[in-house]
Amino acid sequence: MAEIINLRAARKAKARGEKEETAKDNRILFGRPKKARTLAEAKKAIEVSRHEGHKLVGRDDEG
Repeated sequence: MAEIINLRAARKAKARGEKEETAKDNRILFGRPKKARTLAEAKKAIEVSRHEGHKLVGRDDEG
């Protein structure tokens, strides 16, 4: 005898598998977690502010 299969459950399982494949591809493409992105942005902001703080402003540059 053949095994009885619930077609609705089989479709849902197939859809879950496809979503997981898409998610796997997206993790590879967009890879960095939010914590790493915000840390990098904060470091960049500190670096820019330090760089701007070292600029020399002379009499001719003030306007």
